[in-house]
Amino acid sequence: MLEGWTDDAAPGIGPMGNPLKAGVYDTQAKSWAEYGARTGADRLLDVLADTGTTAVFYVSGILAERNPDLMRRIIGQGHVVAAHAWSQHIIPAYQSRDEEAADLNRCIAVIAQTTGSRPTGWISPRATPSLQTPELLAREGFTWIADVFDRDLPHTLPTAGGNLIGMPFTTEVNDFPLCIRYGQEPWAFVRTLQNILQGWSEIRSPRACLDLTAHAHVFGRPAGAMAFKAAIEMARDNPLCWMTHHAEVAQLYAADRQSSREKIAG
Repeated sequence: MLEGWTDDAAPGIGPMGNPLKAGVYDTQAKSWAEYGARTGADRLLDVLADTGTTAVFYVSGILAERNPDLMRRIIGQGHVVAAHAWSQHIIPAYQSRDEEAADLNRCIAVIAQTTGSRPTGWISPRATPSLQTPELLAREGFTWIADVFDRDLPHTLPTAGGNLIGMPFTTEVNDFPLCIRYGQEPWAFVRTLQNILQGWSEIRSPRACLDLTAHAHVFGRPAGAMAFKAAIEMARDNPLCWMTHHAEVAQLYAADRQSSREKIAG
């Protein structure tokens, strides 16, 4: 997650833990968040390079606009850039249809300009879309949406604008809830993944998607990057796991659906 905020906004939560009273601009939280583009993203890119891993970077439009060189580095290392709305304080569920469509279009435009291609994947700020978000995305040619929490595997999501792929976004191994919301140390990230892998055979579960999620302004810091690297290596070396990312899973799901349709037609 590579998240940005407009000049008049700051994150609603930061590492200090005690939110300021309503209406006060949180300068500490804003400085903390800006670490992502200025320092943290480069460190996470190094971790991914050192582990031979490719990823999807969900990027705020405002951040892409202000950091075109960073966008080029991400693409140059073989990663995928997906859209994460315009600014993290603008929640689609709060917007009118016209407001949401306008922000979506400028997000698409700046990501296309800075990466050389239109984004095909999406996750909303707070992973909270509006009721019309899937339709708007489908009409703009998006392939998948990751605002999905009700299943373990991708599925077809019909909308009035066409079908999307609903991509499960899991939060069990995610730096923000583990280390910011719940205040645990970075190595809780690794222990959580280890516990899942060790206990998987005990729950008689079939295949499932499991995300390893790092925010550049959270785990882009040294201790977090160390934990992120250890988790990647653990998953990479475990015979239960296949390392992939949302864009590749979406492509495979779409190809499988097309093959099934062709078999039925044949």
